[in-house]
Amino acid sequence: MHRPLARRGFLGAAVALGAAALTGPLAAGAAHAAAPGGPWPTGFPLPDGFQPEGIAIGHSPYAYFGSLRDGAVYRVSLATGTGRIVHQGLGPDKATVGLKIDRAERRLFLAGGWSREIRVVDARSGALQRHFTGLGADNTMVNDVVLTPGAAWFTDSFQPQLYRLALDRTGEPGDAITTVPLGGDWVQGADFTANGIERTPDGRALLVVNCAKGGGSLMRVDPRTGTARTVDLGGLEIPNGDGLLLLGRDLYIVQQQKNQIDVVRLDATGARGTAIARITDPERFRIPTTAAAWGDRIYLPNARFDVDPKPETTYDAVSVPRV
Repeated sequence: MHRPLARRGFLGAAVALGAAALTGPLAAGAAHAAAPGGPWPTGFPLPDGFQPEGIAIGHSPYAYFGSLRDGAVYRVSLATGTGRIVHQGLGPDKATVGLKIDRAERRLFLAGGWSREIRVVDARSGALQRHFTGLGADNTMVNDVVLTPGAAWFTDSFQPQLYRLALDRTGEPGDAITTVPLGGDWVQGADFTANGIERTPDGRALLVVNCAKGGGSLMRVDPRTGTARTVDLGGLEIPNGDGLLLLGRDLYIVQQQKNQIDVVRLDATGARGTAIARITDPERFRIPTTAAAWGDRIYLPNARFDVDPKPETTYDAVSVPRV
């Protein structure tokens, strides 16, 4: 790639649960399978050279992974670890970074990274349904996405703004992208700034990782105005904060270069949070970037940003117990 997406990672076994205080082009249909028999796998391989980053899981036990290499989407059965490519992607420099699947499990919403694109793909056929190009500025990186009842929201890691794609009552996306500038407490760094995005527990605002402010902060953003306020995390810094996953009022913050997940219990509004746990797995975490849940487990792709990606580079996804 002309602008390697791995910089997102550098900028931006037994499972050990830390103390609560925390003081300190693949062919379509190409399949990879886990070992047959036994319980559901707690980890499984992804295609060699795939360069995974984002993950999405809907109501069914299947995980979807996006490729930084060419934008392909790989679908895996959580029961067996067997997977296949369901969307071929658009080729080099057309990455898929963050992705989400809608409640009906009909559509995948893809953040296109340096390509400055947003794409909507049929989750079953892989067909491209919507394709928005030319977003932001020359150095825009469309990074991550969250779905709300009325919109899909995307972060831009190099511009102080979010992108909003309206959804109707059936979840059908609109035909235009709205840009929402970020203000208030938002601090735009000289380089990579915004990363993961989620909803607050009450659903009234958005939560966005800001890698530049205060050593790494979580921001609560009013979706109507773009006004951002710093979430009080009781001194917890998230310098490598990446993907966010909200389960009830527990927010899982993946800190990829630190190979850990910090778990914060939020108030209903998302204005304050208390660190309650830290998940590490030194044997299996290899720079995990994003998280999604199924049942009592959290699944994460290992992006391996510490290696030079090659066609033969191996990748995998792992899972850990939910707190």
